[in-house]
Amino acid sequence: MNILTKVKYSCRVSSVLNKDVKQHGKQFMFDTREETSWNSDEGTPQFITLSLEEPQKVSGFSFQFQGGFSGQKSELIMYSADGAQIHQEPFYPEDINSPQVFPIAESVREKACSKLKFVFESSTDLFGRIIVYDLQLLG
Repeated sequence: MNILTKVKYSCRVSSVLNKDVKQHGKQFMFDTREETSWNSDEGTPQFITLSLEEPQKVSGFSFQFQGGFSGQKSELIMYSADGAQIHQEPFYPEDINSPQVFPIAESVREKACSKLKFVFESSTDLFGRIIVYDLQLLG
């Protein structure tokens, strides 16, 4: 189940392509439409930060990238309600268009977190751009 459909949250991103938030903004990662996406600008690292209004137990996450614009060496950092870092782990997306599910380590699934940061240290795009059609937190 996608946690983001049942809890209020805010999202920050490192950049938006040409600063055109109406066409490439972060909101398009969550609208469930296949034709819209968040497009980052050039450069690395890129990041997505989700702040949850109420702490949640997260068992995994799902990304749908645009092939050719996927994260490569990537990392998830999770924080508790008091701002303390409770978990950090790498993940390695494939360069494909299909949704990809990444389970979180069993030892962390019972810890409630209030903030998650996805850092893309490198991209399959030569210029470091990332394109995300869909992002879900799984509970």
